[in-house]
Amino acid sequence: MTKPIVAIPADIRSLDGATWHAVQHQYVRAALNAAGVMAFVIPAFEEGYDTDAILDRVDGVLVSGSASNVHPSLYGIEATEADGPFDPARDATSLPLIRRAIDRAIPLLAICRGIQELNVALGGSLASEIQEQPGIWDHRKPDIGDRDGMYAIRQSVFIKEGSCIAGIVGAGEIRVNSLHRQAIAKTAPRLQVEATAEDGTIEAVSVIDAKAFAIGVQWHPEYWAETDRPSNKLFTAFGDAVRDYAASKLPAPPAQAIA
Repeated sequence: MTKPIVAIPADIRSLDGATWHAVQHQYVRAALNAAGVMAFVIPAFEEGYDTDAILDRVDGVLVSGSASNVHPSLYGIEATEADGPFDPARDATSLPLIRRAIDRAIPLLAICRGIQELNVALGGSLASEIQEQPGIWDHRKPDIGDRDGMYAIRQSVFIKEGSCIAGIVGAGEIRVNSLHRQAIAKTAPRLQVEATAEDGTIEAVSVIDAKAFAIGVQWHPEYWAETDRPSNKLFTAFGDAVRDYAASKLPAPPAQAIA
């Protein structure tokens, strides 16, 4: 049986004067090696994008992190230069893809920028430079040149009893690698808070009325998905949901003739 396929929306990047549609390798690697699925990188377009044409051909959606931020105008805030960098094509691609995947009961895992896109797509808002808010810790990437050190698992988050994620990794404290300077401010009405950091920052959500796997996390389970137990369990659960969805699309076997 062929592996099911997940769509990963791309970022727009410039390199040597050319424009690229790009996804970090760590997300593709986690999809293949931890979730056990194949991955398609979905180009980012600001217009002319056919969301259903993509979703007709895949079995899940993985929304990755990025150096860019969701544009504040999408949640009713005037943008400043400090809120950037922005990627309007990524916004225009990911937000409709998230909404339609949920509507169509297609499994969805949203990571880092992805959880922020999930919140905005469903009517929530974001807070910028959260480390400047009273009582909020500095969640930004440490100034370490080595990527393994940068993505080291060093923060505690607390998984709520009875939540979707608790059913995957267990309730209570787990250690994660959460790196961000934006976070959920107003939680979208359709989202349930699943985990918080020690300072109260929202670190995971699920879609309340979803008919399939639909979870967002602020941390980076993809980076250690093959070696860290909670990260692996999250990607395994996503992969299982993707396989279940793919199996549900298969035609029923022909009925055997009665002699």
